[in-house]
Amino acid sequence: MTTNPFSESPAAPQPERLERWEQENERAAAASASRDLADVPAVEVITTTAVHLLSAAAVKVGLADDPDTQKDLDEARKLINALAGLVTAAAPEISDMHARSLRDGLRSVQLAFREASTVPDPIGKGPGEKYTGPVT
Repeated sequence: MTTNPFSESPAAPQPERLERWEQENERAAAASASRDLADVPAVEVITTTAVHLLSAAAVKVGLADDPDTQKDLDEARKLINALAGLVTAAAPEISDMHARSLRDGLRSVQLAFREASTVPDPIGKGPGEKYTGPVT
């Protein structure tokens, strides 16, 4: 029979035992996550991160379901800059096959940003263009 550490019965653990039990569970979860992450190839971590940045940037430039409430060009600029830096720095490491599709996605959100801006940035000064060069 297992006991519920949260029950109000007399068998309930003392607060310090409960705290120790929670800490041990947290340590076990962290160790498990570390082991799982150790099994993931670097290319997969990089591309997954880039796809998350790309997806978030697309939403923020207004390419999602509800652009009226989701568009935020200030946030989009930050995400596109981060994506451009990551893609540019990682391209030599992740192979042309992976880098090409990420560059295409990056270019798409850069162009969408330019279209969504009421006051467009000068050519070469848009988000990420210091890493990618001018996007037209």
